[in-house]
Amino acid sequence: MTTYTNSSSPRKPLIAGNWKMNMDHVQGADLLQSLAEGLSEANHDPQRVEVAVFPPLTTLSTVQALIQDDGLDLVCGGQDLSPYDSGAYTGDTSAQFLAKLGCRYVLVGHSERRTIHNETDDVLNAKVRAAYRHSIVPVLCVGEGLEIRQAGTHVEHTLTQLRAGVEGLTEEQAPRLVVAYEPVWAIGTGEVAGPQDAQEMCAAIRADLTELFDADVAARARLLYGGSVKANNAAAILNEPDVDGVLVGGASLDSAEFARIACAEKPQTAAPAL
Repeated sequence: MTTYTNSSSPRKPLIAGNWKMNMDHVQGADLLQSLAEGLSEANHDPQRVEVAVFPPLTTLSTVQALIQDDGLDLVCGGQDLSPYDSGAYTGDTSAQFLAKLGCRYVLVGHSERRTIHNETDDVLNAKVRAAYRHSIVPVLCVGEGLEIRQAGTHVEHTLTQLRAGVEGLTEEQAPRLVVAYEPVWAIGTGEVAGPQDAQEMCAAIRADLTELFDADVAARARLLYGGSVKANNAAAILNEPDVDGVLVGGASLDSAEFARIACAEKPQTAAPAL
């Protein structure tokens, strides 16, 4: 497998907590403050590891206000966005709105959006582009279900999702991309792909980004693993050379557990300067 580790500037590990449809604004404020305390007690260094939380929409403004007012070493992101900037799209949230709320990131194509909401590759590509239009970094989620894994076509399936998601991106946009590999069969099931499985797919994604763009873009893009991540398996996953962070679901709702995950960091991996 190819890894890209010889250059001058690091890929900062990203530990991302997806709260999903949990935590109203009162609960979210409590969770965030507890998380900040846990990170402080664990001597989390935000210069070395970035920690992001993805609250539900109704909790976002409260979370961002706390981060800003209390000077917390955290960033926030949206769980989804509209492919449209504005208009008669009832219930949608545009990237422009997320940017005004101070979101640095937004999830695109989480497995629950793909499966439950039947979002297609074309829709997700439009969402990726919408995020870039408003200077938000898309976290493009890709991955396979159990049948595809058992058939042995998981790499091809996942790379097909990747290619569709990044279609039309420029070489200026692509290095800021975050890709989260989430094997669907390991989300919320207690099952977890081993560190070698995470590395296999992340290495394949990085190699494909080289083909789609170039080696510099591939070396700068951060690749995450998501799927039943816990404090007791995070370090082993993060130790793999092409895994630059984790996307955490249920465990992110436990502030102590998530703080331990965030502090189970790997050394920064060298990559070309932006």
